[in-house]
Amino acid sequence: MRDRNPVLRDGAMMNQKRKERRSIKLVKPRLQLRLIGIFVGLSALGFLLQALHVALRLSELSGTMPEGGSHLMAVLPELPIEILVFSFGMILPLITAVGIFITHRIAGPVYRFEQHLGQVARGEDPGPCRLRRGDELQDLCEVLNQALEVWRRGQAIAPGPPAAADPTPAKRAG
Repeated sequence: MRDRNPVLRDGAMMNQKRKERRSIKLVKPRLQLRLIGIFVGLSALGFLLQALHVALRLSELSGTMPEGGSHLMAVLPELPIEILVFSFGMILPLITAVGIFITHRIAGPVYRFEQHLGQVARGEDPGPCRLRRGDELQDLCEVLNQALEVWRRGQAIAPGPPAAADPTPAKRAG
C-alpha cells in the first residue's frame, strides 16, 4: 500500500541518507593525511619539474632574441619560484579537498571494519557489515560477512568450550 504522507516518507528517506553519510571526513586522520601528503608531494614535484623546464626553455630562447634577451635573463632566476608559488597556491586547496574526498572512500570502510570487528571481539553481534554506496572495499566487506557467518554457525553448533579428550585409553575387545 502506498504511503499517503509524502512528507513523512521523504523525511524518513532523508534521515536514512543522513545516517549513511559520515559528517567527519577525516575518520582515519593518520592514514588520510599520509595519502594526501603523497598527493601534495607528487604535485609539488610535478610543478617543480614544470617550472624548471619553462626556465630552461626561456633561457635558451633569450640567447636567440634580437632584443630584450638580457632583460629576460635578468628576471629568469625568480621565474621558477613565481610559477611554483602561484601554481601551488592555486591548486593546493583543490588537491587537499579531492584528497580528503577520495581517501574518505577508503578510510571510511577501514574505520567501519575496525568498529565492526571491535563489536565482535567484545562478544556483541553487530549483524552484517554494511558500507555506503560508492565506498571502496565492498568485496572485503562481503568476505568479512561470509567469515563471520561461518563463525556464527560454528558458535551455534558448539556454544561451549571444545570437549576434552578422554584420558583413559579405550579397551580393546579381546
